[in-house]
Amino acid sequence: MADALTHLITAALSRAAAHPGGLPLFPSRQGEGGLFPASKAGRTAAQKCLAENWLQLVPPSRAAGAGTAASERYTLSDRGWQRLLQEAQPRQVLEDFLRVVEKRTALVAEWLSAAQRLQEELQELRQALNRWLAASAPPLPAQPSRNTPPPLDRGISSPERSVSLQEPPDSSGAATAEIAAAEAILHALAEWSRQGGADCPLPELFRAVSQRRALSIGLFHDALRRLQARQALALHPWTGPLYALPEPAYALLAGHGVAYYASLRPCTPTSAAARPIREAGNPPPVREAGNPPPAAVAGAAPLTSTLAPALAFPENQP
Repeated sequence: MADALTHLITAALSRAAAHPGGLPLFPSRQGEGGLFPASKAGRTAAQKCLAENWLQLVPPSRAAGAGTAASERYTLSDRGWQRLLQEAQPRQVLEDFLRVVEKRTALVAEWLSAAQRLQEELQELRQALNRWLAASAPPLPAQPSRNTPPPLDRGISSPERSVSLQEPPDSSGAATAEIAAAEAILHALAEWSRQGGADCPLPELFRAVSQRRALSIGLFHDALRRLQARQALALHPWTGPLYALPEPAYALLAGHGVAYYASLRPCTPTSAAARPIREAGNPPPVREAGNPPPAAVAGAAPLTSTLAPALAFPENQP
């Protein structure tokens, strides 16, 4: 009888060592295993371990954090570790640890697979939502803001703009609207850069574009994607926590990240008509020797014949 009791105690202490989160003393009705069998001998062994302080109660907050039931859970105490080192066979303890590691590894793999599926579903849902907004949402009115850049007509050649906004002979209305929105985005980014701004937040960019033309958020996102695909601009991610994202409706899902800023690429074509026109008699801006010209000049090009083919839809190409 003493040998059987010692065996039950040693096996229970070994299981407790392999489960730092704790286990109930006896098997639960939900099928979770316990430290001791639900028999008379098992209850005697459990009382012995508790009386000798070989087991300690896991705090309720820690047990609930593991996603377990709200039953009392026990793990190994310092005295229990000493008892286990004296009585247990190393092979038995290692086997208990290996069984737990295998179960946890399989569980983690299932969680990772489920998280990947949820991420894919979330991305598909965002794409479907953007498509619906682009097709059915009414144009949003312009929202003037104190931080909105000034009107973008300053220093831009009107004849050249009228040429760039002409509808191609075979293009649809949606294609024309997207090209016009893309051109307005490039102008807004050029003006933002000319004023010394770095990466432009998408809400500010949307408001600047809305001052030139009415557009929906869906059309705004479609134009951003096409410009990024043609390497006319760069989208930059939001690096803070998602709950702190201001005005999340303007953010754009790009790959596995959330794009919240945009900037012109250095390789964006330039045009003399896109540079700001200086009034007669005003000298050119003074620039220190060795400093490169501002990046805004390189990015202030309208949608000329150099850039228009890059934004044209494939079905409209000859």
